[in-house]
Amino acid sequence: MNYADIKIADVANGKGVRVSLFVSGCTHHCKGCFNAQAWDFNYGKKFTEEDTERILNELDHPYVAGLSILGGEPLEYQNQQGLLPLLKKVKERFPEKNIWCYTGYTFDKDIVGHMFENWSETKELMSYIDVLVDGEFEEDKKDLKLKFRGSSNQRIIDVQKSLKVHKIIPYEDI
Repeated sequence: MNYADIKIADVANGKGVRVSLFVSGCTHHCKGCFNAQAWDFNYGKKFTEEDTERILNELDHPYVAGLSILGGEPLEYQNQQGLLPLLKKVKERFPEKNIWCYTGYTFDKDIVGHMFENWSETKELMSYIDVLVDGEFEEDKKDLKLKFRGSSNQRIIDVQKSLKVHKIIPYEDI
């Protein structure tokens, strides 16, 4: 897996101060994407164990609320495989910190309805994610007043509650 950037003290991509990892590779190609250079799976740098340690070290501050995963597209299959060890280590070391994930895929149709059936990694990955911002960016629904999302079709989902009751539960703590 490659990544485009790691941002420290990010306040734009989830609630609170966060460490944000922007992975490379996306097949959605949304019109008006803010990070189109990261569509290329080979863009940026190879994600290494040193990058994992850097993220863990940056998370190890009381003022950091958690980790945000963006892209590119974190839920492309090869990115899921690359992210799984990182998310597992984050949850083991910092169970009190939350993990946000931004995806162009939809939680109910694409992730639960397709990926859960085809890729074992997806279920494990979702077990570590607390908040999912789902849905492709739609330029005609862009709204700069929205918190933590780019277009009004995107949803902010409480993943763990949604998985327990088998329906989408909006994330309320914004």
